[in-house]
Amino acid sequence: MAVTIAELEPALSSLREGAERWVRMTIAERRQLLREVRAATLAAAPAWVEAACAIKGIDLRSPAAGEEWSSGPYSVISATSAIEKTLRMLDRGLSPIDHVELSTAPGGRTTLRVFPYLPKDLVLQGYEAHLWLRPGVSLDQARRGVARALRDPNREPRVTLVLGAGNITGIPALDVLTALYQEASAVVVKLNPVQAGFAAALKQAYAPFIDLGVLLVVEGDHELGGALIAHEAVDTVHITGSRHTHDAIVWGADDQAEARKAAGTPLLTKPISSELGGVGPAIVVPEDGWTTENVDEVARDIATQRLHNSGFNCVATQIVVIPEAWQRADEFVDALRRRLAAAPVRPAYYPGASSRQLAAVTMHPEASVLGGDPNVPRTLINHLDPEKADEHLFTVEAFGPVLGVVRLPGSREPAAYLPHAVAFANDRLDGTLSAGIHIHPRTRETLGAHFDAAVAELRYGTIGVNAWTGTIFGMPGGSWGAFPGHTLDNVGSGIGVVHNALLLDPAHVERTVGTGTWKPSPTPLWYVDNQTSHITARRLTRFAGIDSWAIAAPIGAAAIDSYRKG
Repeated sequence: MAVTIAELEPALSSLREGAERWVRMTIAERRQLLREVRAATLAAAPAWVEAACAIKGIDLRSPAAGEEWSSGPYSVISATSAIEKTLRMLDRGLSPIDHVELSTAPGGRTTLRVFPYLPKDLVLQGYEAHLWLRPGVSLDQARRGVARALRDPNREPRVTLVLGAGNITGIPALDVLTALYQEASAVVVKLNPVQAGFAAALKQAYAPFIDLGVLLVVEGDHELGGALIAHEAVDTVHITGSRHTHDAIVWGADDQAEARKAAGTPLLTKPISSELGGVGPAIVVPEDGWTTENVDEVARDIATQRLHNSGFNCVATQIVVIPEAWQRADEFVDALRRRLAAAPVRPAYYPGASSRQLAAVTMHPEASVLGGDPNVPRTLINHLDPEKADEHLFTVEAFGPVLGVVRLPGSREPAAYLPHAVAFANDRLDGTLSAGIHIHPRTRETLGAHFDAAVAELRYGTIGVNAWTGTIFGMPGGSWGAFPGHTLDNVGSGIGVVHNALLLDPAHVERTVGTGTWKPSPTPLWYVDNQTSHITARRLTRFAGIDSWAIAAPIGAAAIDSYRKG
């Protein structure tokens, strides 16, 4: 039930006491708490998924329910296990940095292989993720920065307000873990009104934190959010949402907001971190050897990147970039159109989706409308002008099932085209959260260092190479957040990082780069046309949540069996 700020006063006072308790706890005590939370999350998982499906109008028996298992309780359970591993090493006087594979990236950067990080991560075969430290950050600096806040016995107790996202239930839950373990802060999380029906399940899953007095879960509207932001019990704020909401919090929503921004005098004087989405590109790097099957496989992957969660993902691909001179360009766009139209129908549940889709179609009456929810139909817009700096789909996150295609003029040769595509993504598209590259392994090998340099030039916080960045979101050892460099008055896709189960100092983190398989088989769990994802994801959640290998092993085997039938 929604509450008023007056009704919350006793709970906020108790949370301040919990913050003091949290900073005094040992690493071992906080590690043990993760085990309790993992067990509680596994017990709460059925109710969690049922609530999420009810919010989104999904049949619990349909494959679409698999998204709610994997992006909800499974992602949280995996994160608790990964953070626990990090704390176990710290308690033994070890650093997680010395127990992962190290490498280098262009510009003198050091990289850490952060996925797979746990033995159970190997169920996702063929996928890796490497976290890149910022240029100039040494390994010694990085080691000293691991769990810096959590290890500081003199740290002032603090309370972080998490303003939860409304699209994915795992987001506020994971943000709570980040505040507790990366920032060593107690937490009050205000759920987005869209997720109001999820509160009971989250409270059940996080009961060990709540009982300890270090977490408060509340429901309410923007007025309650504003009151919590201003409350003296709250020291810092984290928001997952839109840039508009961020700026209203920081600069105000009245006619003086722009003047405050220009003068550098924000209304909010507390630290704020953020993840604010953006316009995500998928850069397709074709070559002459591509077959019709290759064309269709990439189109199928990108269709999922747009339609997962009905398109309501900050990580969803919005712009597909291809070379204009590619002889299969029309065939590829036809394949995209066909895959978008053929995907299972899902309700477009998120508020405002209809008006956002209508805005895109109004500006592009030539758009292909491809079915789905009749109130918010799937939409493909071809031949977007790459030189049009004010193109709506380049500057506004559609947050719905709308996909645009850009055909870049010039050479189609990968060595010339890829830097051109990277420059387009960097300079034309709004935001720096996530980007993907689809490239055949032989082309990548041929490009060699030129490919690595192109990835380094791509200014995004998460990059997926033959892997949708949504999968990297679920890899807890990776970082999640915008490319560094944004400021309060030009916040872009946000400031700071979350997830980060190795507990690296956020100031040391630049990005995470994940790689997948060129020709995935069987159908990946997250594909919208996977027919067994609800069965597989439920089994994987149990597999991840049971600490006993003797009990978990047969469950994992059953999950793999259903995955192969997907």
